[in-house]
Amino acid sequence: MEQFRRRKSYTTEFKLSAIRLYEQGGTKLRDLEKDLGISSGSLSHWRSDFASGKFKDSPGKDNQPPESPETARLRRQLEMVTEERNILKKAIGIFSTPSR
Repeated sequence: MEQFRRRKSYTTEFKLSAIRLYEQGGTKLRDLEKDLGISSGSLSHWRSDFASGKFKDSPGKDNQPPESPETARLRRQLEMVTEERNILKKAIGIFSTPSR
């Protein structure tokens, strides 16, 4: 019977801790990856993602509470009110310019 390997997923907290360990020095990248039990190249990939701001903190994962329905409703309402305000600003600009 053939076994399938499941891809491991790591929390953002674990990734940041691994990056901090590496940056503190004293261990080579490959040795630290081996000690932590992560695949080769993962740590350098995480470091580049973190440096470029691509670290994903998805809601519901990594100890972040999911957004409540009330928060989602308020967020949609804020977007709508902001759009209305921007439209009114443009209208004021159009109607307040003197006609030639």
